[in-house]
Parts: sequence; C-alpha cells; structure tokens
Amino acid sequence: MPDSVRHICGISGGKDSSALALYLRRTRPELDIDYFFCDTGAELPETYEYLTKLEAALGQPITRLNADRGFDHWFEVFRGALPSPQMRWCTKNMKIKPIEEWIGDDPAISYVAIRADESNRKGYVSTKPNISAVFPFVNDGIDHDGVMRILDDSGIGLPSYYEWRTRSGCYFCFYQRKSEWVGLADRHPDLFERAKQIERKVLTEAGLTGDASYDDYAMAGRQYTWSQGETLDELLSRRDEIIDRHRQAMERAKERKRDLPLVDALSEALDADDDTMACTVCAL
Repeated sequence: MPDSVRHICGISGGKDSSALALYLRRTRPELDIDYFFCDTGAELPETYEYLTKLEAALGQPITRLNADRGFDHWFEVFRGALPSPQMRWCTKNMKIKPIEEWIGDDPAISYVAIRADESNRKGYVSTKPNISAVFPFVNDGIDHDGVMRILDDSGIGLPSYYEWRTRSGCYFCFYQRKSEWVGLADRHPDLFERAKQIERKVLTEAGLTGDASYDDYAMAGRQYTWSQGETLDELLSRRDEIIDRHRQAMERAKERKRDLPLVDALSEALDADDDTMACTVCAL
C-alpha cells in the first residue's frame, strides 16, 4: 500500500537546506520527497542559478511556490510599512501561507535543515496539526563540516552569492547586514536601486524626507528604512567605512583560526557587523 503521508523538504537557496535535499536523496531513496522553493519574485539571480544546479544534482524538479499576491500588493495592504523583524508580513504572506496552502490538509512530514551543531536554532515548523517536522541533520549528527562535505561531494558547492553574503532571501531583505547591502549595490545596482525606490516611497508618504532623523523614521514602531539606523542612500555614502570595517573583521576572523575557510571567515565578519538572526524560513 502506498505511503499516504507526504514527504516535503523546503529549499531556501542556502547551503543547509540544499545539503539536506542531497542528503535525503542519498540516504532515503525509498521516499518520494517533494522539494519546494517559495519564490517571492524578489530573489537574487544567483539563487535561481543555484536552484537549477541543485535540480540537476537531485535528478528532479524543485516545485516553485508563488504567493497569490506579490510584494507590491502586500506592501499596499500594510499601508506602505516595510517588513521588519517585528512585523514580518513578507514571511507570513509570501512564504508560510503558500506552503500551508500547497500542503492543505494532507498528512505531511517536513524535513527541516537544522544542523547538529545548532540544535537550539529555530527553523520554520508549522503549527498545523497535519504537518510534523523531523530534523535529519540533528538526528544523524551532521554539523557544519558535514554540510560542506555533502555540497562538495555532490559537485555543486556553495551558491555564488556566498562570495559576499551568507543568507539567502529577497534582495531587499531587512535582515541584511550593512556590508551585504554594499555588496548588493556593487553586484546588482539595479536591484539596489529598486530597494531604494521602495524605501523612498515609504519616507515620502510618511513625510520623512529631507533632514528627518532616524528617531523620526522609527516613530510608532514602524519600519521606514531597510537598514536599521539609516537610509540606503546614507548607508552607501559610508561605503568605504563599511568595507574597511568588514575587511578588518575578516582579517581578525582569519587570524583567530588560520585554517578557517573563506565562507566561515565571511560569516564571522558579517556577524561582527550585525549578529541579528536571519529569517527562520528564508535562510536555512
């Protein structure tokens, strides 16, 4: 009798969820697993490229889940308020809602890419009673080094955006660190400009252009700028300062651990800039 329970594995475009998909393919070949990706339409080009490589390695397509309404719709619904750690309407409406609608009321097992060395970290776990979560990396003792070996052995390696950022997600994600915003401006100036346009619209409609202070931006608990403490224009005006601080953090990370791989040095340096936890849905 066929298994009546759906087996699903979400792909964020990051290293851990990609490694988990490959690991499940190798260690649980008897399972018919649906791999899925929540596509907001605002992902980095490098993410889409990596998904194509991952599909080839898996030998099957990754289902793209799209929200019924895109960012612009929800931006208007929330009256021009940017999403923020306190009001993550983007995650709720463009990630979680499409997932749960796709699953429906079917019994499902969701495989979550929390590693064994971060078992206290939280990932997205649905509260719907028909969806249960399992953590193969935690159960099987797969840590960061294990994830890197899986990706290397598969031949796909890391996504190319790891050259300058360590979190997947929308190009305008508010969880980005300062140096990652600079990286976006350098590598995708068109996307950086689009993020600036969204921010300027918020500030203009709120009457906060010109000489408004950040205290004005933060009034009433709303998010008026993408990056905490300044607008993107102000951030980019400090480009050399941000890059220099990031370079020094990279050097300190490498000095502490001389054999530290570049991606780990980057992660430590970015955390030194801003150790805010990433989105639990977008960045596994």
